[in-house]
Amino acid sequence: MSTSTQPEKHTFQAEVQQLLDIVIHSLYTDHEIFVRELVSNASDALEKLRHIQLTEKEIFDDRLPLEINITTDDTAKTITIQDFGVGMTHDELVTNLGTIAHSGSKAFLQALRESGGKGENLIGQFGVGFYSAFMVAKRVRVFARSWKKDESGWCWTSEGAGSYEIEAAEGQRRGCKIVVELRDEGKEFAGADRVKSILRRYSSFVQFPINLNGEKVNTVQALWMRNKNEIKDEEYTEFYKFTANAFDEPRYRLHFNADAPIAINALLFTPKENPERLGFGRIDPGVALHCRKILIDHQPKGLLPDWLRFLKGVVDSEDLPLNISRETMQDSSLVQKLNRLLTRRFLKFLEEEAEKRPDGYTEFFRQFGFFIKEGAATDFQHREQLTRLLRFESNLTEKGALTSLSDYLSRARENQEEIYYLSGPNRESIESGPYLEAFRARNLEVLYLFEPIDEFVMNNLQDFEGKRFASADQSDLKLEDLGSPQGEALSEDETRDLCLWLRDTLGDRVAEVAPGKRLVESPALVLNADKMMTPTMRRMMKNMTPDFDDTVRVNLEINPRHNLVRKIAALRGKNEPLAKLAAEQIFDNALISAGLLDDPRRIVDRVHKILEAAMD
Repeated sequence: MSTSTQPEKHTFQAEVQQLLDIVIHSLYTDHEIFVRELVSNASDALEKLRHIQLTEKEIFDDRLPLEINITTDDTAKTITIQDFGVGMTHDELVTNLGTIAHSGSKAFLQALRESGGKGENLIGQFGVGFYSAFMVAKRVRVFARSWKKDESGWCWTSEGAGSYEIEAAEGQRRGCKIVVELRDEGKEFAGADRVKSILRRYSSFVQFPINLNGEKVNTVQALWMRNKNEIKDEEYTEFYKFTANAFDEPRYRLHFNADAPIAINALLFTPKENPERLGFGRIDPGVALHCRKILIDHQPKGLLPDWLRFLKGVVDSEDLPLNISRETMQDSSLVQKLNRLLTRRFLKFLEEEAEKRPDGYTEFFRQFGFFIKEGAATDFQHREQLTRLLRFESNLTEKGALTSLSDYLSRARENQEEIYYLSGPNRESIESGPYLEAFRARNLEVLYLFEPIDEFVMNNLQDFEGKRFASADQSDLKLEDLGSPQGEALSEDETRDLCLWLRDTLGDRVAEVAPGKRLVESPALVLNADKMMTPTMRRMMKNMTPDFDDTVRVNLEINPRHNLVRKIAALRGKNEPLAKLAAEQIFDNALISAGLLDDPRRIVDRVHKILEAAMD
């Protein structure tokens, strides 16, 4: 080590200079990252000193607090970041900041060459975050004093242009003080408000106090790293409000840690309300990714499946490989492991809540059931768990009460092979329609689907525990014979003749007309001739494709025992024009019940004619 009082001039090793050029010109996409990197390094230095204090008796400046102090000066255009950590000796300054020995520069450059020059996809375990300061600095000075008592203070200076100087600096406190003299285009980082916003975004949970111009910035604890048995509900609530920028209390919280397949600490919250349900548009993911309490990404892509975008909170992993700028993750297989671990753990939590506190889960499902349905329809990997979490109303539940598919099957008949469902805008419209009659008469349960996504879910799931989903308005359903229903009916010949006449009268609007076995109280119903083109699917296609051919061709079933049907059969021989009007009206009524009549205007003129004929 030199003892000269004159500044020593050194040249960066070639790899370090190459690294500087990459960092300054292309590696980081956001210049504010340098604040996070320097604070992270300061936190590491303090952590190292804390471990040294356990083994060493003599430490220089031993009474200094373990904290990070940041000072901004918008007049001098500087930002200073000081820690009272392990500090550095003269030789360590040369080794860590000027050569490849510990900075990781050589390993980084090797990885850069192997990746074809794609630095943004490289993991960040090379210790080169310090050099990010040169993105905004015209000069960087590092004042350092080692924790060892027999060492001296030093000042390392560089403009990042190929060389650096080291000279003695008397009166230095233990640790490192980095003074960044900002270029004009980086002068914003000499503003206290700008730096405070960066610290709150990236460094709020650093375990050591961070003081900005004398004011402590990180006032919220990293609860996810603490033992959950030691945390009060009030602390959880305040933490949720801070991380989610929320004003309400969380509906659910899940605090857990895991060691395999990857070591993580996670704290996840479910809000009280669903913003998408309130009409605020699609929400962004709200679970931030940390590494040792330092924010890596507040909206990490792929950390959770898209249907879990309503969750808020924090996931922290010490094992996480990061890119050199800590802005994205490289190892896609690790991201997938995190995704699977978090998703399965949250789904297990929901299953437990549904079993132990069903009323609370019902309230959750009313708010966030759309996301569970979205997952059940699109996430094949977790489909089984998600399907068990689905809830619906049915004809056997009270209005507003929900049932699970497992409970549905527990009530099903022994030989029942289908899970029946009906779609409609609400319970009243479904129960006032003709499709439920046959199932009521046979005491069969039918699930009620009120949301457009529900049919999409059923079509994608296809079955549950070996029982296939079947819409109660399908034309090919096989229902048991009720025997001899009461009421006088048309004869077989009269019924056949009426069906042929109706087929000719209605023309291309019907594919076929036949007597129906499922009708009890209604005169007629229409069944979708195309099972895949449900009313909901048809509306979606029409909205997506303006020139979509929305012509509806359905099968018409009539009730030969219904008084209105029998009167039409008799009327067509006496007053066929009026019989045709009545037949068309019955058909349109059936289309309305099926949700297949888009333009009801033609009904108005017809009703006027029917009323006029009735008065005559």
